Amino acid sequence: MAGVDARVAPGAIVGVIGPNGSGKSTLLKAIAGVLRPHSGEIMLGGAPIRQEATRIAFVPQREEVNWDFPVTARDVVMMGRYRALGWLRWPGKADRERADAALERLGLGGLGHRHISQFSGGQQQRIFLARALVQEPRLVLLDEPFTGIDVHNRAIVHELIRAFADDGVTVLVATHDLDEVRATTTHVLCLNRDMVAFGPTPTTFTPANLRATFGGQMAMFEQVPIFERAP
Repeated sequence: MAGVDARVAPGAIVGVIGPNGSGKSTLLKAIAGVLRPHSGEIMLGGAPIRQEATRIAFVPQREEVNWDFPVTARDVVMMGRYRALGWLRWPGKADRERADAALERLGLGGLGHRHISQFSGGQQQRIFLARALVQEPRLVLLDEPFTGIDVHNRAIVHELIRAFADDGVTVLVATHDLDEVRATTTHVLCLNRDMVAFGPTPTTFTPANLRATFGGQMAMFEQVPIFERAP
C-alpha cells in the first residue's frame, strides 16, 4: 500500500473499499499497530496513534482467528480490558461484570462460559464486538465484519456500529459488500494500493470513483442496482 491521506471526524462511519489486494486489511492493521507504516504518521485526536493504543479496538477477519484456542467467550471479551489495566493489574469483579454486560447487550447473555468454537460465525463476530465494546474505544476497526453472517447478525452489527458513532466513536469498516457501504456509512475511502477517493458517501460512492477503484472488476457491479438513487 503506497499512500493514504485522509482526516476522519469523530463519529464518522467510514467504509474502506477496494479489490482484493488493494490494501484494506493492511491499512486497518497499520492503524491498529499490528503493522508499522514505512513512512508517514497516523494520528488520533492530535497525538501519535501509538499513544492511544488502548483506545483502539480491532476486530480482525474471522479466518485470522484460531477458534480452537482454549478460551471461552468471556475470556475473549475480557481481552478488551487487559490493555487498559496494564500488565501489573488483574481484572476484577467490575471488569467481569462489564464483560458479561457486553455479551448480554450483544444477545449472548449467559453464554460466556462456552468455548468460542461452540458459537456460530455470526455469534463469534458478536463476541469480538463485545470485546471492542468493553475496551471503551475512541476508534473501532472492523475487517470484513459482514462476511458469512446472516440477516439477524447483520442487524446486530449495524446497531452496534450506529451506537459507537452516536457516542462519537469513529468506525472504519473494510468490506467487499458495496450495498452495506451505501446503507451504513457516512464516508467512503476508495483504495487500490493508493487512495483513489475519500469523502462523504453520497458524493464519493459514485460510478466514476468505483470504476477508478475496481477497474476491470467494475462490470459485475454495474449489473446490480447499487447506482440507483433512492426515490
